[in-house]
Amino acid sequence: MTETRYPAFGVLLVDDEPAWLRSLAMTLEGPGGITNIVTCQDSRQVLALLDQQEIGVVLLDLTMPHLSGEDLLEQIQEVHPELTVIVLSGLNQLETAVACMRRGAFDYLVKTVEEERILDAVRRAVMVQELLHENREMRSRLLSERLEHPEAFSAIVTGNRSMRAIFTYIEAVAKGSQPLLITGESGVGKELFARALHSVSGASGPLVAVNVAGLDDNVFADTLFGHVRGAFTGADEVRRGMIDQAAEGTLFLDEIGDLSQTSQVKLLRLIQEGEYYPLGSDTPRRLRARIVVATHRDLPARQRAGQFRSDLYYRLRAHHVHIPPLRERRDDLPLLLDHFLEQASREFGKKRPTYAKELLTLLSNYGFPGNLRELKSMVYDAVGVHTSRMLSMNAFIHAMGLPDQASSEAEEPLADIKNPFTACEELPTLGEAIDLLVTETMRRSENNQTQAARMLGISQPALSKRLKLRGK
Repeated sequence: MTETRYPAFGVLLVDDEPAWLRSLAMTLEGPGGITNIVTCQDSRQVLALLDQQEIGVVLLDLTMPHLSGEDLLEQIQEVHPELTVIVLSGLNQLETAVACMRRGAFDYLVKTVEEERILDAVRRAVMVQELLHENREMRSRLLSERLEHPEAFSAIVTGNRSMRAIFTYIEAVAKGSQPLLITGESGVGKELFARALHSVSGASGPLVAVNVAGLDDNVFADTLFGHVRGAFTGADEVRRGMIDQAAEGTLFLDEIGDLSQTSQVKLLRLIQEGEYYPLGSDTPRRLRARIVVATHRDLPARQRAGQFRSDLYYRLRAHHVHIPPLRERRDDLPLLLDHFLEQASREFGKKRPTYAKELLTLLSNYGFPGNLRELKSMVYDAVGVHTSRMLSMNAFIHAMGLPDQASSEAEEPLADIKNPFTACEELPTLGEAIDLLVTETMRRSENNQTQAARMLGISQPALSKRLKLRGK
């Protein structure tokens, strides 16, 4: 398997000293994990090189023959202002540093400083460039409202505009390296979005999913980092950790909000330093996987309660998508119902049943605390006991906890719905009953006329006419 170069754009090293170029390249490739490196010894060739290759970050020596670092910095800023330039000098000169920063340098470093400071500066520069690339990509996609890889989202059944916007966002950030946080209630399908991002990213490695809920600190470390032989009692064989298994791919950590404080520190160090140690080993290994995490927990609330580290939270949410619950995308109910009916019928070996329009009305007025998972369970249960042409609503009513009705499969579906007028001592007129029904439907649909019309079983123009007659 070919190793993916990181980052996606080149990091250009410019210095007239070959020995220093080799040393700097080794530092960035080894401890830094930066493999997409381009070197240049002649400062006069830099501008032509920038026109020929996709470069994002430039590390520029200050003192060079022919064209000095300061002059080259000025030229780069004039022709390629979008690049991030770090100036390296053999001398710690405050005035020169200030002059370079004024000319647009991202940072000014002395060559003799410790390796970690140079690595940290380069990592920050790479992060800035990735965010700039992603922002440009996002703006382009939002303006065109197009998806480059619609097939990656085929497992997510929706026609909802907010969901389509999430698809666009995921495509925009998919090729970056920063973590992605996916939030949403249980059952909304968070793992499907992680798989979509992995597919769009084009990563050569696999997606490895781990549910970290309930893992104690030792099991968490062993699961992620692995161990060497003899690391602890019973460690008779080497174990590859999930990070190693996900190399060049995506590591998906589900239920991240349930991690203990100790495990949170381990994860934070992994993200900050980009390296880890298998249990029992003194040799560090590079993190070579994109980290995607998901939770149904309210992480800001857990921060305030002291249960989740703020520094880890902000590291994880470099990118963030929130999946809306099913009750906020009721327009997807017909699509989802048809999708799950098709799936269930195929699995049970039955002909796909039809259903009465009242079933959609019933579903539209239910809150679905279990979201898509709950709807799928309802459909599978109903299809499992289904025997006639028309799908009965009894299984759905029972799953929703509504009162059972004395009915049979042969009865009309409307008999499954409780008559709201049985408790009325004085019946309303037909006009009053219609007005009450319209008012309640508009309330439940949050004044969405299209949704309300669907719930009432009438056309949207007919509902609009009715509302106008009432002076609404």
